[in-house]
Amino acid sequence: MASRWPIPAPAAFDTSDERDVLSRNRAVSFSEFARTPVHWLALGFGAGLAPRAPGTFGTLVAWPLHLLLLLLPWGVHGAVVIIGCVAGIWICGESARRLGVHDHSAIVWDEIAAFALLLWALPVQSPAWWLAAFLLFRLFDIWKPWPIRDLDHRLHGGTGIMLDDIAAALFAWVLLLASTLILN
Repeated sequence: MASRWPIPAPAAFDTSDERDVLSRNRAVSFSEFARTPVHWLALGFGAGLAPRAPGTFGTLVAWPLHLLLLLLPWGVHGAVVIIGCVAGIWICGESARRLGVHDHSAIVWDEIAAFALLLWALPVQSPAWWLAAFLLFRLFDIWKPWPIRDLDHRLHGGTGIMLDDIAAALFAWVLLLASTLILN
């Protein structure tokens, strides 16, 4: 079937329904964001409203949160991050339901929670490691190699929204851990 659109959809999207590609990227107004408390969290306190690269801006929100959580004992820090990931299933799912679009590009709680999980699990806590984690996490979150892409396409609702980012964090963590083992 020939495409109705002059520019083909990016490969990262399932092009079986071109309208979904357009709705996933439709702008969310500030008033739509401001009037719904779940959107405050799901849209990363406004980071998801960035006109370009909302996932990257959402990921950046995790950094100051991580710095604050470093003041807590390691186990408490981890518990807060894990609770954020589990709560993200509802937060992302409910926001997607209210927006009427599965995994709208403005929903960035999944990036925030998954990157916070990755930062917590790093073998070394330093700015260089945080930067390497950021770059690898964004690479895997954007590229979505198998099985991340399958999680993104097969699981619906908040579970699917969260799990593909947690898988991207896991891929980044494995590479960072392997580099530690190789370099030492």
